[in-house]
Amino acid sequence: MHAFGRPIHAGFALLAVATIFTASCVHPAARVNAPLAPARLGSTETGVASWYGFPYNGRRAASGEVYDMEQLTAAHRTLPFQTWIEVTNLSNGKQVEVRINDRGPFAKGRILDLSQAAARDIDMLRAGTARVRLKVIPAPQIEPPAPVTVAAAPVTASTDSSSLGGGGYAVQAGAFSEHERAESLRATLEDRFPEVRVLSNGHVPPLWRVMIGRDLTREQAAELAARVRQATGAALLVLEPMPEPEPLSK
Repeated sequence: MHAFGRPIHAGFALLAVATIFTASCVHPAARVNAPLAPARLGSTETGVASWYGFPYNGRRAASGEVYDMEQLTAAHRTLPFQTWIEVTNLSNGKQVEVRINDRGPFAKGRILDLSQAAARDIDMLRAGTARVRLKVIPAPQIEPPAPVTVAAAPVTASTDSSSLGGGGYAVQAGAFSEHERAESLRATLEDRFPEVRVLSNGHVPPLWRVMIGRDLTREQAAELAARVRQATGAALLVLEPMPEPEPLSK
């Protein structure tokens, strides 16, 4: 049985048959397990994955954080919380990177429970399950903020400060070498946070930065970063990017 892709947990097999199709679909009581040794980078596992959305959305995950089905997270039986894995749908080759923040699945023969957003990214929502390969990867790396370059031309009173970045702060939620991955994170965050956008650092090859907020005070940015960090596991305060100065006419 599935509840929007959620398998019945085998741990509830002791319940009466009549309740298996009702109350047994819920997670075990949320708990924070003792810290585990970090997973070995590059280690892999192959098996069947499922996914879960309602009615678990908004409930506490086993890590203690609130489960949000639109974040790229997953439940695994043994991997330490905050471990990042690359999940490949072996039927179509599509991949998604997720963070472990819950325990499960408890159905026999399944190795992973993906969030609804992650399942959508690898096109397994309709099927409910898929054969996948997991690979432990490093957590997304966040590029240190680049030095702010001030244009030599003076700023007049009529200049729009928002177009110059305003000298305020923003929050960087992630940085990726692939534009598609940055856009995936942006799409995941845009309904929850203000001014979510993807910017390039202008290098070759480019690094795509997912930025949240605009022209914030340091205090506002710190508060926003705490919320973003709770949702994604990473956030960095940066100075609002300044535009490149226009070249002088000859």
